[in-house]
Amino acid sequence: MQQKEHPLHLFKYCPICGSDRFVINNFKSKRCENCGFVYYFNPSSATVAVIINDKNEILVATRANEPAKGTYDLPGGFVDMNETAEEAVVREVEEETGLKIQSVQYLFSIPNLYMYSGFEVETTDMFFLCKVQGNFDFTAHDDVSELRFIPLSELDPTKFGLRSVRNGIEKIIREMNQ
Repeated sequence: MQQKEHPLHLFKYCPICGSDRFVINNFKSKRCENCGFVYYFNPSSATVAVIINDKNEILVATRANEPAKGTYDLPGGFVDMNETAEEAVVREVEEETGLKIQSVQYLFSIPNLYMYSGFEVETTDMFFLCKVQGNFDFTAHDDVSELRFIPLSELDPTKFGLRSVRNGIEKIIREMNQ
């Protein structure tokens, strides 16, 4: 079995003192042999919106960009600094769909690997059930090429390109069938 490279293998210099003596400390950190600084590689936070209408259909986006361009996704994205996960999912849904979210309820989280500009970003993707304010008047924006509602009973997880969203869809389907 091939061993995975250390998640910080591209980070060559200490961010505090600039030394090139920035070495692996353990599986999730590097340590500077010059100044002693230890940097831990923690996952980025991301959100995923589960928006279901009164016909028991889920709002599905088609990805406009890589990674997984052209595959299904759910609205969502990265949490910004000084922003809660709840604020992030509301912002991301509005940016991608134009929809205004009335309320959010945390469902579950799934770890993910997200390829960004050739760099593998570890993420913790938090899924939220989102209730929409007003009607479902939406338009694809930002990194979404198309939006449509799909009946929950017709969801095909294999059409979702991101591993965490695919796993989340599988979990939603399992829970529907219990």
